[in-house]
Amino acid sequence: MSEAADLGVVEAAGLLGRRELSSRELVEACLARIRERDSAVGAWVRVYEESALADAGRADRARARGDAPFLCGVPIALKDLYAVAGKPLTASSRVLDVVPRRSCEAWVRLHRQGMVLLGHVHTHEFAAGGTTDQVGNPWALERSPGGSSGGSAAALASRTVPAATGTDTAGSLRIPSAFCGTSTIKPTRGLVPLGGIVPLARTLDHAGPMARTVRDCGPLLAALTRLRVDSTQSPARPPRRVVVSPRVGELDPDVADGFDAAVAALGASLVAVAPPEVALDLGTAPLDLLCAEMLAWHRRFNARRHHYRASTRGFLEHAERRNLTAAERASIQRRRRRDTARWRDWFAEHRVDALLEPTVPIVARPRGKGYDAPFADLAEVSLTHYWDWTGLPVVALPSGVGRRSGLPTGVSLIGPPGSEQELLAAGAALQDELGLPSPPAYGR
Repeated sequence: MSEAADLGVVEAAGLLGRRELSSRELVEACLARIRERDSAVGAWVRVYEESALADAGRADRARARGDAPFLCGVPIALKDLYAVAGKPLTASSRVLDVVPRRSCEAWVRLHRQGMVLLGHVHTHEFAAGGTTDQVGNPWALERSPGGSSGGSAAALASRTVPAATGTDTAGSLRIPSAFCGTSTIKPTRGLVPLGGIVPLARTLDHAGPMARTVRDCGPLLAALTRLRVDSTQSPARPPRRVVVSPRVGELDPDVADGFDAAVAALGASLVAVAPPEVALDLGTAPLDLLCAEMLAWHRRFNARRHHYRASTRGFLEHAERRNLTAAERASIQRRRRRDTARWRDWFAEHRVDALLEPTVPIVARPRGKGYDAPFADLAEVSLTHYWDWTGLPVVALPSGVGRRSGLPTGVSLIGPPGSEQELLAAGAALQDELGLPSPPAYGR
């Protein structure tokens, strides 16, 4: 049953529901894949084999009774920021080493659906970066998988698990999805509960699901939010009105090719509309706010600051130098609310379903320097951070494989607040046109 590890969320849930596959078989296949592949990739921090098999047995009994939710028995990886009662939590850092007594609300919701926790996967230390350089990209192990949810995307791309979670403060769900050829949705700010998840910057943080396909993200998001979200139907509904983002600048040639492919696939859906009267370059405000909020939470570890990686320590030192005042913070937050309102009104006024832009303007860069100094990932976050600032929902999906680099590229569809269902449908339809790439060593 080793091929069971190749199944996506929707495929696996269907087989489990028809009892053509047991959760134990699926979990055992994923555990075998981890043993086979992860010594090279390094996505997993901790694997909970014993408890995973026990949870799989409970899921199978629930299926036998006929009262199991759709996701019951499907394995999942949690980013090493998500607290699980009785399991270690380290944020991929030497600074943090705790065993929480309570699970984060996001995992409580997934667990209620009967999902099986395989283990925790790596994050860039404390989510403070876009590289996760301790993990190899399954497309080319010498390349970064992106970050900060790099372990999640690498585990998905290497086909060791069908579902994962991540967080996104400046792009951390979407960057690794673009670099590893997987899919995600960053929901509207606040839609997925953050309680019990180690924060980076509380007012910028988002939590969300990651999977290989947009369709697979739908039931995961539904479980996390209690929304009635369905992206599993085929054919998916394409968007009616899509605008090319005014923020598209210089792109790597492979990224440009992928973006052109997405533009061509959308075809008649594309319309020309002037952007709202809002700043498209945010300057240093997002970084200043992120660092200030990060410092506020990390003061509890001041005596252990020498244990941080250099880049993480640099974020904290930047915040101390900048010394953002309460008045400045309030001004930044007012500006955020104003920008978000203008984008929301723009979507409504022009009846725009989605904005299209490249997810990241570069392909995955070589590993090795992501922890040397802070702010070395400005290219990675250059497009993504804007949508954490506004809190608007974003679906990110692969746009192809670069003919020069052999690495995946990605595009994003951005919508108005609360448009998750529409974005998932649009993303699934676009994915049907663009196809789903697989790393040569791990493809079906």
